[in-house]
Amino acid sequence: MNVDPPTGTAAPTRLARKLGTADAVVIGLGAMLGAGVFAAIAPAARAAGDGLLIGLLIAGFVAYCNATSSAALAALYPESGGAYVYGRKRLGDAWGFLAGWCFVVGKLASCAAMALTFATYAAPAFARPLAVLAVVVLTAVNYFGVAKTVLATRVIVAFVLGCLALVVTAAVFGGSADPARAVPTLGKGWNGILQAAGFLFFAFAGYARIATLGEEVVAPERTIPRAIPIALGIVLVIYAIVAISALAAVGADVLAATAVPLAAAVSSGRFAEWLPAVRVGAAVASLGVLLSLLAGISRTTFAMAANGDLPRWLASVHPHHRIPDRAEVAAGAIVAAIVIVADIREAIGFSSFAVLLYYAIANASAITLNARERRGALALPVAGLFGCVLLASSLPLPAVTGGAALVVAGGAVHHWRNGRRAAVTGSAARAPRAERNDGSGSP
Repeated sequence: MNVDPPTGTAAPTRLARKLGTADAVVIGLGAMLGAGVFAAIAPAARAAGDGLLIGLLIAGFVAYCNATSSAALAALYPESGGAYVYGRKRLGDAWGFLAGWCFVVGKLASCAAMALTFATYAAPAFARPLAVLAVVVLTAVNYFGVAKTVLATRVIVAFVLGCLALVVTAAVFGGSADPARAVPTLGKGWNGILQAAGFLFFAFAGYARIATLGEEVVAPERTIPRAIPIALGIVLVIYAIVAISALAAVGADVLAATAVPLAAAVSSGRFAEWLPAVRVGAAVASLGVLLSLLAGISRTTFAMAANGDLPRWLASVHPHHRIPDRAEVAAGAIVAAIVIVADIREAIGFSSFAVLLYYAIANASAITLNARERRGALALPVAGLFGCVLLASSLPLPAVTGGAALVVAGGAVHHWRNGRRAAVTGSAARAPRAERNDGSGSP
């Protein structure tokens, strides 16, 4: 095991530290709010029926375990990259690379899903070109600095909270609500509930966006451990209220049969005229998630490139805006390309699989910490590791097989690059000896 001491000596000089606890919480909320409610609740209802509430609690618990592990590790290693950094420091380079690879490919899929969700709600007839336009515009917003990202995210979070309040009001007081529909059962079995939890985990994974800002928050050893659980707790409460309201309004079968579950809940009662506001809210929520995800991908890409695990030209920092400029542009270009051929449901499943593996490595890294560094019981990272593997393996077969294939491909690339490095290093080490032999005639 490779356990490096936390250094952080270069961290203050690479990216600008501008964010406090409130800013970090807002970014976490922007990365989570909307994704589960507007994109993942329908496939979760198909998998578990009214048992999706049990799946929500399971997903929330696994996310909490992951959050405690991420917070402890981020306090020790306040660098951009999240579990990519933690895996390298605690488990070795190969595990760190695997974490970073899973994060980047999983979040690229998330970005595509969010861009398509936005466009489908906003203008379904022009979904793909509008989704591409959204990616281009938000990449530009991130390019001009993280402070502007926080400002935009604050506006989006406030708007989405107002929209979700309308949804809950319409669902509960619209005249069609039946509390019996929201009582969870095991009608579709534990396999369906675990699969629903895997889909709903997609909604919580955004809190890692806070950990990837390790080089951009003030006093990260205090700010990150505070911000992650606060953001996660707020989102869990909001999701539970919205899910219970939607189930009571129309039931799990209706939610499972539509691509716009909250719109269905609103249109079922006397407040159907609020439906346009819900569609606008869904579109804005998706943009908020997309904004934060694009920024998070670029920071992990930046960290991997700086260590030579991705092309080093991606480690560029803009001289004025102090952001990873080439990584930002590359992430936006790849997401725009994926949007052209992506399917929302498959993208969610694939993203959940990859991100769950990412957090499995984060939890494994946290297990290596001592009691003082961990700031909590050993049982939490152990439960997080087990939960991540269980939920990942419970997802639909295409998500599991596709995700596993990309993980293997990433491992092969890493092995090949290491082989090339070893060959170059070996050649460089042998060259001086040969030179000496030619010149002196002695060994």
